[in-house]
Amino acid sequence: MKIYLYPDKKDWQILLQRPTYSISFLTEKVKNILNDVKQNGDAALKKYTQQFDGVELESFLVTGKEIADAETLLSTQLKQAIQTAANNISTFHKKQITNVEVVETMSGISCWRKSVGIEKVGLYIPGGTAPLFSTILMLGIPAKIANCKEIILCSPPNKNGTLHPVILFAANLVGITKIYKVGGVQAIAAMAYGTETIPSVYKIFGPGNQYVTCAKQLIQQDGIAIDMPAGPSEVCVMADETANAKFVAADLLSQAEHGVDSQVLLVSTNKNLVDEVNNEINSQLENLPRKNIAIKALENSKAIIVKNINEAIDLVNEYAAEHLIIACENADTVAEEIINAGSVFIGNYSPESAGDYASGTNHTLPTNGFAKAYSGVSVDSFVKKITYQKLTQQGLQQIANTVELMAEAEGLHAHKNAVSVRINNY
Repeated sequence: MKIYLYPDKKDWQILLQRPTYSISFLTEKVKNILNDVKQNGDAALKKYTQQFDGVELESFLVTGKEIADAETLLSTQLKQAIQTAANNISTFHKKQITNVEVVETMSGISCWRKSVGIEKVGLYIPGGTAPLFSTILMLGIPAKIANCKEIILCSPPNKNGTLHPVILFAANLVGITKIYKVGGVQAIAAMAYGTETIPSVYKIFGPGNQYVTCAKQLIQQDGIAIDMPAGPSEVCVMADETANAKFVAADLLSQAEHGVDSQVLLVSTNKNLVDEVNNEINSQLENLPRKNIAIKALENSKAIIVKNINEAIDLVNEYAAEHLIIACENADTVAEEIINAGSVFIGNYSPESAGDYASGTNHTLPTNGFAKAYSGVSVDSFVKKITYQKLTQQGLQQIANTVELMAEAEGLHAHKNAVSVRINNY
């Protein structure tokens, strides 16, 4: 990691820039695949599955037998771990459901808002360097709680034309049975536009590589919603002299192993701690199977030493990390000052890994500074909030003059008349 000592506040914006991440060079290629699938459906999916995944498939739909067989291929311990995580995620997300409250704004005028599940949603689960089955829990559970009527899942097949059994187990556990062996841009296209075998959806969720990210951004232009802008995963650790250097190093490496474009940031009030963390990183790296990926990610990463905790808080709020770990004295108090972050992990015993897998919160979070304006995925991501109003005759009489005057002032006389005809009728 590059170390920066007491940078001036005017330099923060440049210092906190993420690694350059441009998808403009592949836009034309992605557009061609999207259009091909849109026009040629399953034939295009078969072509690209053979081209990119190296397998020829006659059917994309995962069978009931494949789902049943997957369960027998996993250890009891792993299945129990996934069940525990699912229970915690479900418990947390169920509490996000709120009761409908009818508000009487004036006598005879009632207004309320109701959450209605998005009817059709699609989940994309990568299967590249790691089968991200945990993301199935993070997306499938809130989708079910939101009462989405149709949930489909797409994930790329391996060279044998199958999906990893842990992906099938997790999907079945949360109640998703429409699972398709399709990956990459072609999967996003299939869920966006529909093919002979894969139905179109109204909103698409899930992470992916730069091609998938580009595809998700492009389909928005055709009116298909996506979960959020996404970029490489990131973590920021804010630490003082009370932090454990071994813990901090482990947290930074847990993020760095995600991918070569991941970024980790250490913000500290103590230079000695930063030096200790660097030593720990070098030591722990030697035992990581994904060592080479982590090393590349660390080339994009920084350690910034600031004068005091208040400056540290200001800096991490400016950065707006996807994941923020607070390893400081009075961590609970410091956490109250955080206004820009996807998810916050408080104290020395709250590793990011807990939230990634099993604490209960959602790990699908805004990256690249979007935490300044976006929230992570929740039950709300899978619903539309519809407002209702009901006016009695008395209620309309009370508000009629207000509406008529405002409509006339805007020059919208038909609006005024919609009230006037009712008032004149009685």
